[in-house]
This record gives sequence, C-alpha cells and structure tokens, in this order.
Amino acid sequence: MSLEDEIKIILDDFEQAKSESIIHILNQIKPHFKSGLISEYLQGKIQKIQDVDNEQDKKKQCKALLPYFDWYLQGL
Repeated sequence: MSLEDEIKIILDDFEQAKSESIIHILNQIKPHFKSGLISEYLQGKIQKIQDVDNEQDKKKQCKALLPYFDWYLQGL
C-alpha cells in the first residue's frame, strides 16, 4: 500500500485510526517538506504527542496535524 493510500484511509476514517499509525505517517512525510523549519516544527509536535499517555489526548493532537496530510497529497 502506498503512502498516499495510507493517508487517504486515515483521512476517510480518522476516528478509527490509531495515533501510532498517524505518527508513523507523519514521520514518513516529514522529510518531504522543502523547509527545514516545517520539518523541525512537525518533529516537535510528534514528540509532544508521543509524550502523552492518554490515547484520546493523542488523537486530539493528531487531528490538529491532519493538514500536513492534505499538503502531502497536494504535492507539498
């Protein structure tokens, strides 16, 4: 399954997606951003999510990062 397919699955059914899957995809798309600042910012957000113990809180924070999926699908 391609990265684009994985992103579309999560976007289509975010409520069923696990935060680990979302973080995994974010880590895969992070190097594709042209700006190092965006990649660094995203890494900080990913680390913040990983530091949270509660899955519901992780999902809330992951939801705020879904625009990165859209940007990736649109060709950054």
